[in-house]
Amino acid sequence: MLEGFPPIARRSASVLVLGSMPGAASLAAGEYYAHPRNQFWRITGTLCGFDAAAPYRRRVAGLRAADVALWDVIRCCVRRGSLDAAIEPASVRVNDFQAFLVAHPHIAQIFFNGSQAEQVWRRHVAPGLSLRRELRLRRLPSTSPAHAALSYSGKLRAWRILRAR
Repeated sequence: MLEGFPPIARRSASVLVLGSMPGAASLAAGEYYAHPRNQFWRITGTLCGFDAAAPYRRRVAGLRAADVALWDVIRCCVRRGSLDAAIEPASVRVNDFQAFLVAHPHIAQIFFNGSQAEQVWRRHVAPGLSLRRELRLRRLPSTSPAHAALSYSGKLRAWRILRAR
């Protein structure tokens, strides 16, 4: 069973970006989006004003300073390799979003990094979520190198909504 990472967030976060589950390179490095061809840090660095090539701790600090929280929908699962398609559906266990969203009351927008994160959210999280506020949900194109149908500039254009608050 593969285990994901804890969230990156400060209490004042207003946006939450959700992936599905860290890939093999990320799990090995102990860092979100560690695959060198994943464009997550390049895109968020451009949008949030931090150096995407900086050490991991500084990139994380840049996200926090921009009030952007980061987590994955899946807490643990069985998967061979890194592709979302290889996740065994019956093994999926999701993170505790009820507690997280209560602890982060300013989060009003959730952006999914790709379709798998959104699908797992809608199937496993949304039905049991009970909040006293409305969340705006939006799927963005995956920053994964496996999603090569869209160029970096196309992904960056779509992700600009992250900063349009």
